[in-house]
Amino acid sequence: MYIIITVLLLLLIFIILNYNKIIKLKVRANGAWSDIDVQLKKRYDLINNLVNVVKGYSDFEKEVLVNVTEKRNIAMNEKSIGKRAYSENNISNSLKSLFAVVENYPDLKANNSYLHLQKQLVEIEDNISYARRYYNAVVRDFNQIIHIFPQNAIAFIFGFNRLEYFEIKNSEERDGINVDI
Repeated sequence: MYIIITVLLLLLIFIILNYNKIIKLKVRANGAWSDIDVQLKKRYDLINNLVNVVKGYSDFEKEVLVNVTEKRNIAMNEKSIGKRAYSENNISNSLKSLFAVVENYPDLKANNSYLHLQKQLVEIEDNISYARRYYNAVVRDFNQIIHIFPQNAIAFIFGFNRLEYFEIKNSEERDGINVDI
């Protein structure tokens, strides 16, 4: 009788310890995603400010500004991490187009507000990159643990599912936005 109780108690302790390990990783992943989300919101605000500064130049190509604004609005409304990553890639491409067009406007390139926003954008892009790497590392750890026996049984029982990576699809976009300051 004592042996059965001891075995059941050890099994319960084992389940609790492994459940807590999975929960800790899930909480870390949620925290890491929050860090990315904060940086992305800063980026959205910065993009809005950048568009407003550029909009002041009356002969500037309006379709480029509309494209950047539309991409930003789409990304802000995405709920899944995969779709959000795709939208963020589209924003990066739109910003590259914007900066390419700005090269044709020397007065705008020399504008102090524009230069300050460019510098801030580079910093935000670096912060997003760091936050993305940390998030993806935590997601990797979480996904590994819920697929390894015996934690996979505990993950199945308690309904833990695989988390999505925040991936950038091609190497050019992984490098971030290069801005000449």
